[in-house]
Amino acid sequence: MQLSVTGIVRRFGTVAALGGVDLDVAEGEFLTILGPSGSGKTTLLKAIAGFEIPDEGAVTLGGLDVTLAPPRSREVGMVFQNYALFPHMSVAQNIAFPLEMRRRPRAEVRQRVEAALRLVELEGMAARLPRQLSGGQQQRVALARAVVFDPKLLLLDEPFGALDRKLRESLQLEVRRLQRRLGLTTLFITHDQEEALIMSDRIAVMDKGRIQQIGRPGDLYARPASRFVADFLGESNLLEGRAGQGVAQLPGFGAVPLPGAAAQPDGPVTLLLRPEALRVEAAAAPLPCRATGTVLETVFLGQSAKLRLRVEGGAEMLARLPLRPSDPPPPAEGVVVTLGFAPEDLHVVPQG
Repeated sequence: MQLSVTGIVRRFGTVAALGGVDLDVAEGEFLTILGPSGSGKTTLLKAIAGFEIPDEGAVTLGGLDVTLAPPRSREVGMVFQNYALFPHMSVAQNIAFPLEMRRRPRAEVRQRVEAALRLVELEGMAARLPRQLSGGQQQRVALARAVVFDPKLLLLDEPFGALDRKLRESLQLEVRRLQRRLGLTTLFITHDQEEALIMSDRIAVMDKGRIQQIGRPGDLYARPASRFVADFLGESNLLEGRAGQGVAQLPGFGAVPLPGAAAQPDGPVTLLLRPEALRVEAAAAPLPCRATGTVLETVFLGQSAKLRLRVEGGAEMLARLPLRPSDPPPPAEGVVVTLGFAPEDLHVVPQG
């Protein structure tokens, strides 16, 4: 493994920001640490970068124990949300800074800076100051500075948080392409679930200083290992029912066949149904699990519409309906509709 974190504990007084974190990141992998504010993800990043010394545990990079090593000796590139560019330095000088700190020859510095500018498509802007650049251009400079010295590891700490949505989405794809081209082992920190799903080879979901689940984006989305992961990663319908003899009794839907019924004990059960799997009206008619519901809210999202509905005799649910130009408009607020889903679209969320 290129990066290995073993049993990392970091306490601040009586508060454990990290409660024993184990994490392996393979060489060339793009792994995202995803979690809400206060989950410990930034503290973990700082421990890997050398800005925080853990109370327990070890950080190994490229086979070397760097737990107590200062940041400058770890050969780690970092990109921050606020760019952290030197305002009095030109673009070229900002990019050259880590090379000059390593006392590289002038000719090599010039060559590497030029190559980095081409890499992030900022040729012709070498002499500009950061204040003369847009937010997206400043972030590209920060990225060029982070990779110009061929780091062993690239750390990205919510780098797109200050950008507007369109620019953020564009840079997400650019950074992912760049990471693949360079083969850089990358650890990305974000609280944005959609961003994590788009960019990652794997995602580690954190909460309360611990990794709750780690896996490929599709696996975590379809098969979350806990209620927290199910609720945090994307929109979800969490249906409470009672399991028995291979079915679950769900208010409004009646007896619903359980996926993996043989392994499901009788008693309370929580089922995950993603909004895109819940069908409405004509699309719901052929499905085996149906109920009647009232539309509480309709939100137009461009290529889709999101409906908030209350099931007759049950709880509120979300449905996401694809919209094509030839489709009729989605049902309006107050309309009573038929809802339906296929039992194979359910996932039993582990209790506890």
